Amino acid sequence: MNDSLQRAFEAASPRLSPPATPLRSWLIHGGVLVLWALLFAMAFRIGNVRAWSVGVAYVLYDTVLLLFVGWKTLPILRSLRPPADADAAGGNSRRTTLGVIVASHNEAAVLPVTLAALLGQDDRPDRIVIADDGSTDATGELLAARYGLAAPAPGGLSEASTLHPGLYWLRLPHGGKAVALNAAMLCIDTDTVLTVDGDTLLDKGAIGAVRRAFAAEPNLVAATGVITPVCSRTLAGRCFQWFQTYEYIRNFLSRYAWMRVNGLLLISGAFAGFRLDAVRAVGGFDTDCLVEDYELIHRLHRHAQAHGLAWTVRVLGDAQAHTDAPSSTGAFLRQRRRWFGGFLQTQYWYRAMVGDRRYGWLGTLMLPVKAVDTLQPLYGLAAFGLLLVYLVRGDFGVLAPVAGVIGAKIVLDLAFHLWSVHLYRRWIGRPGEAHMAQALLAALVEPFTFQILRHTGAAWGWWTFLTGRGTWGKQTRVGLVDAEGAGRHEPRP
Repeated sequence: MNDSLQRAFEAASPRLSPPATPLRSWLIHGGVLVLWALLFAMAFRIGNVRAWSVGVAYVLYDTVLLLFVGWKTLPILRSLRPPADADAAGGNSRRTTLGVIVASHNEAAVLPVTLAALLGQDDRPDRIVIADDGSTDATGELLAARYGLAAPAPGGLSEASTLHPGLYWLRLPHGGKAVALNAAMLCIDTDTVLTVDGDTLLDKGAIGAVRRAFAAEPNLVAATGVITPVCSRTLAGRCFQWFQTYEYIRNFLSRYAWMRVNGLLLISGAFAGFRLDAVRAVGGFDTDCLVEDYELIHRLHRHAQAHGLAWTVRVLGDAQAHTDAPSSTGAFLRQRRRWFGGFLQTQYWYRAMVGDRRYGWLGTLMLPVKAVDTLQPLYGLAAFGLLLVYLVRGDFGVLAPVAGVIGAKIVLDLAFHLWSVHLYRRWIGRPGEAHMAQALLAALVEPFTFQILRHTGAAWGWWTFLTGRGTWGKQTRVGLVDAEGAGRHEPRP
């Protein structure tokens, strides 16, 4: 990280200069823990449905969030597609320039797919920088032979490609994704920069949609597109793609809901756009965070509040991509361990923002919800474990009323699941995206399978956070490779 970026980071990051934890934050986080302990203890002291109070609380909390998302996503029903002309949308006389950084470490197998999508955009980016994070596979040979790039000196930026003008190779020693992104941020001079993982395939109109959004809204500093997961073509891969597809649908609709109250914190680093001067102003990506994209949005919000800036963060329904997703139980658990461990890191570093009215709905609603989410996997696993205990003991005095609660929740989830698919189709402009019948089946099976797996990975994330032993780990990319081999550039669940 260069000196100016480092100084900006030191000034903006509460990790390096942590403020005192206010009482409201102690009360909110402590209240979540005390409530869990009390509800769990009731299982050993009280009969009937109150013995499953931890499960009832978990169900009620999830239901309230579903209702919030359902309410805040209603405008999708009357939304219009954005104009095709970015300058007309933003009223700008100067075209908004956009560069792309492709973070890549040993991604030679999928880089051709990613670059083909970028080079084939309807609105081609002004510059593409491949941030090669110390790859030891065939990445170097691929870039030289297939893309006309001459290998630069270690740490240096190549000349532009002889075959694809605007394409560059930044050759770095291995330091991690955040380090590579920061180095690339210093080599690019566009108004807007898009970070794309080496295993992410952008749809043809994605760049144009991002450019339009930043041209239309001067205060927009970060935006994410809508991503569809792609897994391997094995049986396990198809199952994971099935569950993750509908999980992603719900998650992106949730982001839309939080965006409407300016409370969006989670964007997808695999496909994220930033206003370059804003990112530089807060010091780039945090190289010590497991989820550098998530942490950066907190820092942007914090900087905006401190300096009286009306910065916004958005999710863009017309900017779409596909990304490689875990295709096995081990890979999935490792991913969720890192995600949740990084989430806990960030929640801890930014704990002073929790409950702070100066941040509007972000401080008074979103961050308290995230405080609850820190223990959500424990609530979920405790509820499931207690159900197993009641089943083994044949305690039907408890199971009967619990079954009524679970049954009512499943009906609500089914309705929301189908409604969310309908909204999602309308939002992204693809009436045939996602299948209703499969969505229905996923909603029935997920609470007793995929949801337990998610909670298990998140609980492992707690161990990562408490021990400080988290790393990105080795990742094997198979989904996009399989999809490319099968000629499926736009896979369907």
